[in-house]
This record gives sequence, structure tokens and C-alpha cells, in this order.
Amino acid sequence: MRRPVALRLQAALGTLALAAATGVVLAMPEAAAAAGGATGYATQNGGTTGGAGGQTVRATTGTAIHQALCGRADSATPITIEVEGTINHGNTSKVSGDSCSTAADKIELKQISNVTIVGVGSGAVFDQLGIHIRESSNIIIQNVTVRNVKKSGSPTSNGGDAIGMESDVRNVWVDHTTLEASGGESAGFDGLFDMKDNTQYVTLSYSVLRNSGRGGLIGSSESDRSNGYVTFHHNKYENIDSRTPLLRGGTSHIYNNHYASLNESGINSRAGAKAKVDSNYFEDSKDVLGTFYTDQAGYWQVAGNIFDNVTWSEPGDDTNPAGPDPRSNTTVSIPYSYALDDASCVPAVVAATAGANKGLKVSDGSCAPQNPDPTPTDPDPTDPTEPSPDPTDPTDPPSGTNLSLGAGADGSSKASGTSYGNVRDGDPATHWSPAGTTGSVSVKWPSPTTVSKVRVREAAGSEGAIRSYRLVDHGTGRVLATGSGAGVAGFPAVSLTKLTLEITGASGTPKVAEFETYAG
Repeated sequence: MRRPVALRLQAALGTLALAAATGVVLAMPEAAAAAGGATGYATQNGGTTGGAGGQTVRATTGTAIHQALCGRADSATPITIEVEGTINHGNTSKVSGDSCSTAADKIELKQISNVTIVGVGSGAVFDQLGIHIRESSNIIIQNVTVRNVKKSGSPTSNGGDAIGMESDVRNVWVDHTTLEASGGESAGFDGLFDMKDNTQYVTLSYSVLRNSGRGGLIGSSESDRSNGYVTFHHNKYENIDSRTPLLRGGTSHIYNNHYASLNESGINSRAGAKAKVDSNYFEDSKDVLGTFYTDQAGYWQVAGNIFDNVTWSEPGDDTNPAGPDPRSNTTVSIPYSYALDDASCVPAVVAATAGANKGLKVSDGSCAPQNPDPTPTDPDPTDPTEPSPDPTDPTDPPSGTNLSLGAGADGSSKASGTSYGNVRDGDPATHWSPAGTTGSVSVKWPSPTTVSKVRVREAAGSEGAIRSYRLVDHGTGRVLATGSGAGVAGFPAVSLTKLTLEITGASGTPKVAEFETYAG
């Protein structure tokens, strides 16, 4: 398997046959797909590419968004959905299908992967309708507005969160969005950007969050510490009471954000959370950093921030402000590169770049807005954070026992006449194929098994059909390796009970004869 070409966001025009009545039309040649590449922690764990390499469709209703998800070959088939117009309760209904699990009162991204939702044309507004991401991975949301989502009153949606993530979510990039409410909890609103129950590898960038009681949280309670590895950069938080964000456990990187009118508290690091807080601009606000409303401490590393007209409370039993002279009380190591603007220019840079319909402009650390690169360069091939396929000749099988022999097997779908079990029966004359061009197949064991190498063998006559793939630890959602083409791939030894081969791109229908696994 060749080294992966990661973080390339491109959308191939497709011909998804959906009825015009649902609000889906074919993507026009000039339609803009997701631009730029993921940043921050969303670049880790195999990266976040969304629907890159898949079909592109245009949707003008919530029902059409659900129909596009449900019309895929399976739940992992890449797709870019370009959204234009106002999405609301009146045009959003539940759609059923094997590749989706949707609901009528929210945009539901549940038990799926490899999806981009991007606003185009005159803009995309999700009005009183939240976006819910659950048990999903590799999701991009870009250039959209989500407003006035309520948890009480009428209508209600998504528990009151503009964008909410929960239950084993991995690799989400939310970029150039506007998330806003019209009041706090007493008015029926909750968080603008919430993550809970094992959500990891997320970036929120170039977005505006405003006019809400709660900006967002990581962790639903002091005991929900399974979340983390979240980056917040070049965002504007304005007229927010608290939670910008609230951190419970995990690690966060918070840099080059502009905070204005934080009325009660700001970055609330508690319950063992660690935050690296770099070159942000805080103004006209109260208690912008510390541990608040709990006696369970959190930690922070600070550098280069500007505090302009910020007031601080006196320390108390459940209040531990970082100011008036914020000092670091931990260190946080960041595994990715990033360009840091000086805090003095952050208000101007963020004003020119953050939010929907701003042209997707970004910053390169020069304090001057830049147009996005539509075709990001490949990562440095020596980047130690990228999963590295084993350099062994792909025609040379690993040594030792094939652990797949006698193991169990399942998957996302299977073509007629094929079986999941064919990939672990030791017979290259049998094979599994997904119902479409992409899909996943897994081998599984009744007890934890150590694996560090795999060999994927395609059936005779179909060699070369697999174009891109991911190897995923099913239990944690962690991406162990990515790449293209069949052959041998290695990764640091991991103990697991289920290993998934997720085919994300193929030429025609792939045929996997054997999915072999080895301890070394």
C-alpha cells in the first residue's frame, strides 16, 4: 500500500438520481465544494476529509439532505452535499434507508462517515433546526449559519444545540460557520457547540458564536472525561454568558480567538481538563479563564494573550479565576503545526475571516486574510503524526499466523452472492464485495487480540479496484492506517476485538478475497 495522500478536499461531480421535489438538484459545474484543508486536531487520527472523492449534490431542503445521505450505496460512501437556502422544520422530514438514520426535527448525521455539508450560492441557513452528529466519523460542516435552536418552547430541535456531537464521534471539522441564538436557557436555548460521550479529534475554526447563554462544552458532566483533542482557532465569541468553552477532561488548543462581552465566565477548564491558550484577544469581559462553578480543578498553559478591560472575581470555594495575572499551571504538547497571529491583530483578522459567507478567507500567521487554497498540498511525508504503512513489499506476506482464520466477520453491506466470512476463510477464490463501490468489512475476536499488520488481497481480475481505505479500531474509532491499493500495511501494535477495513474510494466494485491480520 502506498503512503496516504491525506487532507485533499476535492469533490467529483456526480449524478445522484434524486427527485427534484425533495429539493435536490445536480451540482452545477461552478458550485463551490469544501475549500481549504482541515486544521488543528481534526488533522490527527488519520485526518478529516469529509466527502472528498465522492459524489456532489445540491440540496435546498432538509429532506433533500437526508435523501442524499440515504441514497448512498452504504453509510460510508463519500458524499458532498452543497446546501443553498433556508432549512427548517417545514422542509425537513425523516427519510429511511440502509445508509442513514434520520429524524424529522434535526439534520441527523448518525452512524455514518465521509460526509461534507457546505453552504453555497446565496448561503445556507439552518433556522431553528440543529445539526446532530452521533456515532459518526470524518464529517465536515462548512460555510453555514445555524440559528435559534431551542430545547424548550416551540419548535424544539437537537436538545437546543446548534451543532451537537455525542457517542463515539471522531474527526469533525466545523469551519466558517455562524452559530447564534437569541438568549439563554430561560429563553429555551442551550449550547451552540457541544461535544460529549467520547467525542474526539474536532476542530472549530473561523466561526462566529454569539448571543447565547452558553457557547459550548466538552463533556456533559464532571465524570464524562472521554472527550478531547479539540482545537478552537480564529473564532469570534460575542455576547455569551459562559462556556467559551466549558472543558471537562481532555486536551484542547485555543488560539487566535476574539472574545468580546463574555458576561459571566469564559474558558472554564475543570475536572482535569488541560487547555493551551495562545494569543487570544479578550475584551470587555469577566473571568475569561479559570475553573468555575466546581471544586474539581482544570489546568491551562497561557502565552501571548491580550486582556483588554477584563474583570476578575475573587477566588472562592468553587471559583478559581486565572487572573488578574494569568500564569500557566500545566504544559500541553501540540502534535500539529499551526501559524500563530499576534494577539494584537486578532480582532481585525477574525472580523475579516470568521463566519459564514465571508469567502472562506483564512490566516497564515501574517495578520492578513488570505484566500483559501482549494487544493491543499500533501502533508510532509516525514510527518510523524501521520499513520505510516509498513514499507514491506506489498507482494510479500507478513510472517506468522493469520489471525483472521477462524475469527468472526461482519460489515456494512454485501453484494449478492458474497459473504463477509469470505475475507477470513483462507480461500482466495471466494470474496466479499460491498453493495456499492465503497463499504466496510471487519474481522472480530471474542477476546482482545494484538494486531500490528494486515494484508488485503483482492480477488483475481479485480486487482487495483481499491483506491483508498482506512483501517479502524472499531472499539475506539481510532484510524490505525490509511492509504490506497491492496497489499500490506503496518501500524503500532494495538489490542482490539474488532478491526475494520473501510473502503472509501474504488474504481468499480472492489472484491476483497482475504483480509489477513497478523501480530507482527
